[in-house]
Amino acid sequence: MGINNKKIYLDYNATTPVDPQVLSAMLPYFTENFGNASSASHAYGWDAEEAVEIAREQVSALIGAKTKEIIFTSGATEAINILLHGISLKKCHIITCQTEHNAVLRTCNAMEETDTTISRLSVNAEGAINLAELEAAIRPDTELICIMVVNNETGVIHPIKEISEIAKKHDLPLMVDATQALGKVAFNADESGVDFAAFSSHKIYGPKGVGGLYIRKSMTKKLHPFLTGGAQERGLRPGTLNVPGIVGMGKACELALQDLNDDYSKMTLLQERLEKGLFSIPGCQINGSQTKRSPYVTNAAFEGILGEKLIRKLKHIAISQGSACTSNTVEPSHVLSAMQLPEALALSAVRISMGKPTSTEDIDIAIQDITEAVKALRK
Repeated sequence: MGINNKKIYLDYNATTPVDPQVLSAMLPYFTENFGNASSASHAYGWDAEEAVEIAREQVSALIGAKTKEIIFTSGATEAINILLHGISLKKCHIITCQTEHNAVLRTCNAMEETDTTISRLSVNAEGAINLAELEAAIRPDTELICIMVVNNETGVIHPIKEISEIAKKHDLPLMVDATQALGKVAFNADESGVDFAAFSSHKIYGPKGVGGLYIRKSMTKKLHPFLTGGAQERGLRPGTLNVPGIVGMGKACELALQDLNDDYSKMTLLQERLEKGLFSIPGCQINGSQTKRSPYVTNAAFEGILGEKLIRKLKHIAISQGSACTSNTVEPSHVLSAMQLPEALALSAVRISMGKPTSTEDIDIAIQDITEAVKALRK
């Protein structure tokens, strides 16, 4: 099948390559500038601390925050755990959504084993929540609303500003998973009214193993330390800072802010081209809102085939499937199931996500090879 042998990566929602400028910024902090940012008694430590603070400024500039409102972590998952566990040391109620990333959902599942009660909002067929349902779910013991900005599987964008207005009306903090929004779509933490946000570096051409959380200044006392140890990062994330990683994340944020509008325009055109090509395949369905969706990702289902078989057939194209596979069973994506997709259609879905290096040629080859693969599988 297929005449194309060029390897094409279309799984940028999973991870991205490190930008050469990011790598260049990081390298000195592995060798000559190797100091511990907590070493306050000599120049090696001072230099490392200064580098961390510059990175903090770069991250805060990207999301519209104050520098002191940024805490560095090992990634979004750790940030989510710090936030969720840190807000609910006592018996309380948290509202989230059925289509959240597992970093949120599984943390909430674990918290239910204690005294925390979780409400999971439903979504419609386009992946959107009902704001009336959200407001109706608020109880006297509600401590937090937790909703993602951009869905990692479908790209659906939630109305964070409207959600924050409901939260403020009831004097509740709003936490968002901003992992797929950071550096991709316009997201201003202060203007949107969110109180907490989690995100990762490796989604925006920075290194893996580093991420961050935003904590609105007025909300600092709402959080209790989930981890214990040193006093780094205001005592909320103790441990020696990953200075090279943090420097890389800062540089990645600086570049993302610089290129945000141009990249968004490019992705919009590529997504339109991709989906026009996919729609020419009989039985193809694009999942998620057609108007409130990130241009970086397309979730497509192909009637009559299994998505995992399509992925294996595309030997030179890297795409993914939003389902959890085990050795014995394949389960449909929890996101697509919550959107009421029939199981067979949900199992046929694949996620195609684009990034800076993606070209028109890449998209055209992907369309051709997916078209041939679907035809072959249906035979």
